[in-house]
Amino acid sequence: MAKQQQQDENQLNVELTEEMAEGEYVNLAMIAHSQSEFVIDFIKMMPGIPKARVKSRVILTPDHVYRLMNALKENIQKYEEAYGAISEDQNQIGFQFPMNYRGPIGEA
Repeated sequence: MAKQQQQDENQLNVELTEEMAEGEYVNLAMIAHSQSEFVIDFIKMMPGIPKARVKSRVILTPDHVYRLMNALKENIQKYEEAYGAISEDQNQIGFQFPMNYRGPIGEA
């Protein structure tokens, strides 16, 4: 088998729809697992609103979660090499939004 033909067979064509390309902002992830799968809920939480909304749920096998963890570690390392260390104090449980997060409150 020719080298180019083998490379073509090993390529993965990934489709990204326009809607999915816009992305979704999330600021919280909750993880649950069973023996056979991990469930990661990506959540958008807003200050002053007691109800948070799950924006996406991803279900992965333990093998895929392990690969994802390693890919995240590798990318965090590359990010920190380029831009400096990520401050951990902002990412701890109990992080609070700043009081002025929504901006000034208008009056009529």
